[in-house]
Amino acid sequence: MPNEAIVGIDPGLTHTGYGIVTFDGNRFTVLDFGVITTSPAKTTPERLLEIERQLGGIIERHRPREAGVESLFFARNAKTALPVAEARGVILLCLASRNVACFDYTPLEIKQAVIGRGRAEKRQVQQMVRMILGLPRVPEPDHAADALAAAVCHLHYSHRRRMLEGERRVQQPER
Repeated sequence: MPNEAIVGIDPGLTHTGYGIVTFDGNRFTVLDFGVITTSPAKTTPERLLEIERQLGGIIERHRPREAGVESLFFARNAKTALPVAEARGVILLCLASRNVACFDYTPLEIKQAVIGRGRAEKRQVQQMVRMILGLPRVPEPDHAADALAAAVCHLHYSHRRRMLEGERRVQQPER
C-alpha cells in the first residue's frame, strides 16, 4: 500500500477530527489534519450536513483508499452517544459514497496499535502519534490527534492483515 492515502476519523457532532497519512516502507507522511467544527446554534440536520460537506471536500482533495474510524464507546457518556452516533453514520455514508473502504477501531485497539497497550492515557497516545509521524509537536486540537492515531492504527492493522493474507496464500498449495 505504498503512498496511498489513509484517512483517520474521530467522529463527533461538534468536533470531527480527521487526519490524512501515507505510509511507504517504514516512513509515515502526514498530508493533512484538522477538525470539522459545527455550531450548536444550528439544528442537528444542518450540523450533519456540514460534516458531510466538509469531509466530502477533504476526501475529494486527498482521495484516500481506506479509512480508520473510531467506533463508539458508550460507557463514557450516554447523553452524548446519540449525537456522536448520528455524526458517525453521516461519516460512514460520506466515505462509502466515495468508495473509501471503512474499518472500525475501538479506542482500546487504537491505543494498543499506537502505544502498545490498550489502557494508555490520552496524552501518552498523543505524544506517541507525534513521534511516529515525525511531527515537531503534538497535533492540536485533541480531535485531530485522535484522528491521526486512528490512521496510524489502521495502517498498523492493515499491514498485519496483508502480511497474514500473504502467508496464507503462500502456505496453500496450488490446485
